[in-house]
Amino acid sequence: MQSEPLLDAQGQDEFLLGNEAVARGLYEAGVSVAATYPGTPSSEIGDVLYKLSERMGIKFEFATNEKVALEIAAAASSGGLRSFVFMKHVGLNVAMDSFVSLSGSGVKGGLVVFSADDPSMHSSQNEQDNRFLGKFAKTIVVEPSSPQELKDFVIKAFDVSEEVGHPVLIRSVTRISHIRAPVKLGPIRKKNEWSYKKDPSYVLLPENAYKAQLSIAKRIENVSAAKYQTRFDAVYGDSSTLIITSGAAYNYIDEALQMLKASARIMKIGMSFPLDLERITDEIRGAERVIFVEEGGPFIEEQVLQECALHSINKKFYGKLNGSVPTSYEMDVDRVASFLSTIYGIPFNTNKPAATIIPEREPVLCPGCPHRASYYVATLAMKQLGIRNPIAPTDIGCYTLGYYQPYNLGDFCYSMGSSLGSSSGYAMSAKERVVSFIGDSTFFHAGIPALINAYHNNHNFVLVILDNSITAMTGGQPTPETSPPFRKVDIESVVRGIGIKNVYTMDPYDLKNSLETFKKALKSDELAVIISKRECALEADRKKSPSETKIFQINQDKCTQCYNCIKNFSCAAFYFEDGKVKIDPELCDGCSVCTEPLVCPFNAIEVMD
Repeated sequence: MQSEPLLDAQGQDEFLLGNEAVARGLYEAGVSVAATYPGTPSSEIGDVLYKLSERMGIKFEFATNEKVALEIAAAASSGGLRSFVFMKHVGLNVAMDSFVSLSGSGVKGGLVVFSADDPSMHSSQNEQDNRFLGKFAKTIVVEPSSPQELKDFVIKAFDVSEEVGHPVLIRSVTRISHIRAPVKLGPIRKKNEWSYKKDPSYVLLPENAYKAQLSIAKRIENVSAAKYQTRFDAVYGDSSTLIITSGAAYNYIDEALQMLKASARIMKIGMSFPLDLERITDEIRGAERVIFVEEGGPFIEEQVLQECALHSINKKFYGKLNGSVPTSYEMDVDRVASFLSTIYGIPFNTNKPAATIIPEREPVLCPGCPHRASYYVATLAMKQLGIRNPIAPTDIGCYTLGYYQPYNLGDFCYSMGSSLGSSSGYAMSAKERVVSFIGDSTFFHAGIPALINAYHNNHNFVLVILDNSITAMTGGQPTPETSPPFRKVDIESVVRGIGIKNVYTMDPYDLKNSLETFKKALKSDELAVIISKRECALEADRKKSPSETKIFQINQDKCTQCYNCIKNFSCAAFYFEDGKVKIDPELCDGCSVCTEPLVCPFNAIEVMD
């Protein structure tokens, strides 16, 4: 990622990723403090700030979870500084307790919360639409439609937040955060000075929270009264058909209309809560039919139809609520053209060639990934001990891929830390052996309270902490174990500090000792924790010189074609050709784990000359 252009002067045009444009927007807006817990599709903002925050004059932190990150930003705002917190959509669930309270206290320095939603669930467990959470929490909600708007809306959002004294939620989606487009850079605003005064509105005791409700309503009313929506909304086109749209969905409408040779008046909503309902209903009164096109749920549609019902405005309405527009998954030009063709009564043919059917391919762990070795010895240990059909809760991270064959170790996964909470439930209820898996970053994020619960309530299961010393799935961000420049938090010390006695640390690349470690833990009659510790293979590879990497091959004269290496160990570098097992030298990581007797007892895997 070329980050230095983000520091260029006003007037420059740069070809930026949406999330890079957000980082530039923070620089231009005069933000002083930013915090996050990494989560796709928001991760690149943190990657940029991690490299450039000092040069931007921003104090930036990777927090242990989203709730902590939000509270860091809220504290900075209370002293008059502009602060920013960002996360993926499900991260806002973690921060929800404090997020809902933000509107009650109000803000002094501008405070913007950024949610990167993930329609179609490219890297997530659901496609929740966080505009609804913004309205629920009574925050202002804005929706950009391009990288340029991402940058510009960040700046406008801070201005509105500070002028009104209220938090703003920016809702992006994968296709906006992860597209590249030209972005014109603007001037850099001077940062606010720290100015803290004690204020009871930040202490939400019942008496203060009671008074805050009137303040929340007043600030929201002020947004509409001052027509702040005009800074974000736009209307164009001349037609009796009105399309009300927002965010990513807006990008597909003009092209879809051109494909259909149809026309419409487009009302692009940039601030979706509170809506400028007066302006919207004026537009609706002048239309014959109204079509709502949104990415996610019927957020704008519900608010507008409620307003129309209150004022007895009757038109032909088309949207998600009456089935005219799809309710799930992200939009694209063909989807929009398809439902618009039905509404307009215009035949539509995509003229696309017939889809090529390709075999499904399960995602796999990287060659050399230490998690593969952990799962391999876990299944081997349970097999040798006669443990059949264990229940294996898992968690959010690369290691979730243990769900797939040949390991089949993934029976429950809702959210960050759910492996541990569910393990307590299974330990209370199930007859099967419970073996739970969680990563190091997720353990710090949400696993510790659940582990304390398990210990306190005397639950008996095996917890495997897969410690690769990095937040690997989202791009290699640091964890509380990372040092320097941070203070290192040692996982084994944390676990032992709870009071757990059966704690084992192992190197998963050492299969023989790891197998014995698993057996000891599985034989325990009380809670046992295995810390499987080995650096992420990708991070280790980045530090190696080419001469340090050994590539392996199969000695076909020694190979008995037992296929254990490919069927049970299942490294992605192995493949079949003419009935023989081979190793792809382009994929081989050189970890050498496959050479150990527990994988190949015939010593058929050797270093390539």
